Amino acid sequence: MDTKQLIMDGRSVLGIEFGSTRIKAVLVDEKGNPIASGSKEWENDFLDGIWTYSDEAIWSGLSDCYADLKKNVKEQYGVTLTKFGAIGFSAMMHGYLAFDENDNLLVPFRTWRNTITEEAADKLTDAFQFNIPQRWSISHLYQAILNGEAHVPSIRHFTTLAGYVHFRLCGEKVLGIGDASGMFPIDSNTKDYDETMLSKFASLIADKNFPWSIKEILPKVLSAGDAAGVLTETGAKLLDKDGDLQAGIPMCPPEGDAGTGMVATNSVLVETGNISAGTSVFAMIVLKENMKNLHKEIDMVTTPVGDPVAMVHCNNCTSEINAWVKLFDEFGKLMGQDFDRGALFEKLYGVALEGDKDCGGLVSYNYFSGEPVTGFSKGSPLFFRSAEDSFTLPNFMRMHLYSALAALKVGLDILTEEEKVKVSKMYGHGGFFKTPKAGQTIASAAIGSPVCVMETAGEGGAWGIALLALYMVTKKEGQSLPDYLNEEIYAGAKGSELSASAEDIEGFKAFMKKYVAGLAVEQQAVKIGE
Repeated sequence: MDTKQLIMDGRSVLGIEFGSTRIKAVLVDEKGNPIASGSKEWENDFLDGIWTYSDEAIWSGLSDCYADLKKNVKEQYGVTLTKFGAIGFSAMMHGYLAFDENDNLLVPFRTWRNTITEEAADKLTDAFQFNIPQRWSISHLYQAILNGEAHVPSIRHFTTLAGYVHFRLCGEKVLGIGDASGMFPIDSNTKDYDETMLSKFASLIADKNFPWSIKEILPKVLSAGDAAGVLTETGAKLLDKDGDLQAGIPMCPPEGDAGTGMVATNSVLVETGNISAGTSVFAMIVLKENMKNLHKEIDMVTTPVGDPVAMVHCNNCTSEINAWVKLFDEFGKLMGQDFDRGALFEKLYGVALEGDKDCGGLVSYNYFSGEPVTGFSKGSPLFFRSAEDSFTLPNFMRMHLYSALAALKVGLDILTEEEKVKVSKMYGHGGFFKTPKAGQTIASAAIGSPVCVMETAGEGGAWGIALLALYMVTKKEGQSLPDYLNEEIYAGAKGSELSASAEDIEGFKAFMKKYVAGLAVEQQAVKIGE
């Protein structure tokens, strides 16, 4: 009855995140506990050489997701949703959404997945002496300029998917600082776009004489806890097709999925971080200060309050493991056994811990696609061994778990060995960590620090943006986001922390020596497959 009354009183808080394959809504109570959810599956399209989501897909996906939440709340609590204490929106970072003076979309949404901005990214990285990846919004804008695209002079505003949704629902052209840091480099001291780099970009395009400046067309930067507008009547109708939702609800700064992932794993403190491991894998570590040197393997973004974050992003993680598990499943069927898929994963992950610490000398590459961290634009899954190596099932599975994180370790070693970054603890989430102990042990061996998996980690980014919206309306005077999360959300939260043994760590290092030496073999495999 307390939860029902909370919802009726409009004190629950809503978070919605646009992921790559699913739009998810999470409703939380005043303590941040999830009390209801809804979702909508969606897929990107490949049109005219561009990965995109149509405008219609964005808005029908949003309203369908909300309708699913609304239906579930009605079934669970007998209440029709009409108001909330606050709302927050999050989405995949980066990409390119450009608008004219009448806020019309000029070209179809170009998502982070596109790799069509190599020229722009390289030139900006050289000019800024700061790594600008292809997926960043400024890379997309500069590439459009280099291409001489007709729409560029008409731009009056460009943003990310989260910024677009937020703008349509409340009219404010703003962005949370974490999401903004994937558009254009951020100065963590000023909590705004880096002025020096803005000036350099302006110089790069000065001869074009566009009727806009880069400062004018970027969204305004806000930090977690800042007010970011209220839901308008038009926005309420976009969200709730039934017309039951009231306008005037406070909205928090729209954030990117990296920032909401940090919040959902309580990894926003300096020297903490999180590792998200599923189809792809990335690790983020909160730094005391920006890196001293330029490393093209490392992306620099920020937490939702603007602290610098080093991100290592790898395209490949569990797909090769999934392929082998499917093969074992097929073998079982051939032998008249119908395995439970979840149990099969658990057994095979579990047996990996029985393998030799160095995988008995076995080596594999999980490159379904290219892997920029190790210098591959294309990939080819590969397994090789010598006749003397110990070819057993435990070693074979341990090798695949090592391989899933090997490219990530290449990037992390740059941080820990070259930049002397300290990591006190990492929080793990994603499918790689579902089997108890196995994923944690391997990740801890790769990182060299304890890995904690929280019971709440599976709630994901929609929960993370709901917590940011809740923080905006319930924080105490002067209460920082890290303190709020520790004191109000995660106090007493359950989780398991695990540290790899010294032998595990040395075993991973031994595997990495052969892995790095064998990259030349992987290069040949790619050539053969072309």
